[in-house]
Amino acid sequence: MVTFIPFGEKPNKEGVIYTIELLKRNKLIEDFIIVESNNVELLADRVPLDKCYIIGEHLATYGIIKRIKPPSIISVDAHTDLMHDYLDHGSWLAYALEEKVVNRAAVAGPVLMIPTTERTSLWTRRVKIFPALPRSKRTRGKWRAYRSLKTSSMEKIIDNMRRYLGEEIYLTVDMDVLKPEYKIARFQHGELSLEELLELISEIKKNFKIIACDIAEISDKIKRSKLGKKALIEVYTALVGE
Repeated sequence: MVTFIPFGEKPNKEGVIYTIELLKRNKLIEDFIIVESNNVELLADRVPLDKCYIIGEHLATYGIIKRIKPPSIISVDAHTDLMHDYLDHGSWLAYALEEKVVNRAAVAGPVLMIPTTERTSLWTRRVKIFPALPRSKRTRGKWRAYRSLKTSSMEKIIDNMRRYLGEEIYLTVDMDVLKPEYKIARFQHGELSLEELLELISEIKKNFKIIACDIAEISDKIKRSKLGKKALIEVYTALVGE
């Protein structure tokens, strides 16, 4: 069973509804349900326990994990979603960690690492970040490099995640982690190719017990994107396949 959640603004809602038709047309789904709510707290009460969710705005993941209560989470995303100002699609993971909806998290593939404004703080506790490209952070007065997907082997990154998070995880894949030419999400895209994303998903599946997963930030742009359709189908197949 797959649960579709057309959550968020109109582009996200239309993107999720279109995805149903896309997956049906390619004979990839039969049984599915649609859960509609624009209140993330109510979403936590309405969403069923499922293995796979396809959602619009990434804030919906916050509602899902409040229902599932996984011990740890891996977020594959072009953004850290650790802004700590108010609860939305750019801060849901910060609030999930602060409220201990999950104990620990890892973010793989982000490009944007800094707060958007001077008044916005960045949550840093109980989370590890593995950027798509080389990045540095200032720790105790010294600049230290993050372990990035470009400078470290996949084996080392997955091992680091496994030792930090434990075996059981919830996996969320924000489609904006892909390069701009895929044209799936509303906002700026990341730096991963589809092949790199599929490799990352494959290694996560081999090394973790995935309690449940979601595919997030699908907008109506996908209707006009051949590469976006291909990417969505292949990511969905990689996640739900054996």
